[in-house]
Amino acid sequence: MTTNKLGQAAGESLPERPAGRRGLIKPLRTLLDTSGLIAIFLLLFVALAVFIPDFLTGRNMVGLLLSITLIGSLATTMMLVLALGEVDLSVASTVAFAGVVAAVVTSTSGSVFIGVLGGIAAGAAVGVFNGLVIAKFGINSLIATLAAMEFVRGLAYITSGGDAVMITVPGFFDLGSAAFLGLTLPVWTMLACFVIFGVVLNMTAFGRNVLATGGNSEAAALAGVNVRRLKIIVFGLQGVVAGIVGVLLASRMGLGDPNTSMGLELAVISACVLGGVALSGGVATITGVVVGVLIMGCVQNAMGLLNVPTFYQYLVRGAILLLAVMFDRWKQTRRQRA
Repeated sequence: MTTNKLGQAAGESLPERPAGRRGLIKPLRTLLDTSGLIAIFLLLFVALAVFIPDFLTGRNMVGLLLSITLIGSLATTMMLVLALGEVDLSVASTVAFAGVVAAVVTSTSGSVFIGVLGGIAAGAAVGVFNGLVIAKFGINSLIATLAAMEFVRGLAYITSGGDAVMITVPGFFDLGSAAFLGLTLPVWTMLACFVIFGVVLNMTAFGRNVLATGGNSEAAALAGVNVRRLKIIVFGLQGVVAGIVGVLLASRMGLGDPNTSMGLELAVISACVLGGVALSGGVATITGVVVGVLIMGCVQNAMGLLNVPTFYQYLVRGAILLLAVMFDRWKQTRRQRA
């Protein structure tokens, strides 16, 4: 009788787990990972509420939500990029470029609608360009988007003439200040991104293909997934959301500033990794990303309330990024041993 490398007789099948257990193992692991992160967030939130007097006030909670709109909106598409096993370092430059384009087009045309479309189109163009370079030419996304980060920031300076562009159409300011049920449009945009991309990731073939490609791109391609097209679409979505964020930020500031959003890409990546998105690809949950964004926002908000000097805030943000990467590495090792 011959045996295979597992020491099992040829022709015999491995004993199967009961169907119920097979169906529950992955969801239970995901729930345990996410619930652990939620528990950390709840402990942090309670601690901040107890030790910082003004933290739990209604005004501060609204301010907290508004402060995380940039990171929160961008994290939803960065989640897809990282789930592919790629990375986008140009997202902050894209936000600045989109805001400058929106400001220039709005002031030139006198139309808020055309200005908004111009800003979003500028962001989408950058995203599609990144996707084409990475998918068609096989360039590593870290290098490609690092180059794009500098290139697009330069475009923002050239478009603005090297200085902030003042917006001369009053109606443009309503985009950042318009409110419904006590929450402004940027907050509603972030919440919409959470819902839309959560559904895309969990309930569509597109989301499953993203995770499959990030887990093993060769196997996904053999299974019929058009990996190149998928990458272009995902980076295009990242560009569209960055364009929307750039327009809303310009509206809130009242100008298009090429210097804005410096270092934002690292905060977005930190929130995603902290939320359980694997840097190696193939693993992501929208719940984890939401919690990661909230943790980042609470820490930043607390430092602001405590008047922590800016240079110490850099230390804290750097420590959070390092801990997030170490946590991601620990989870990868645990999955490999499982």
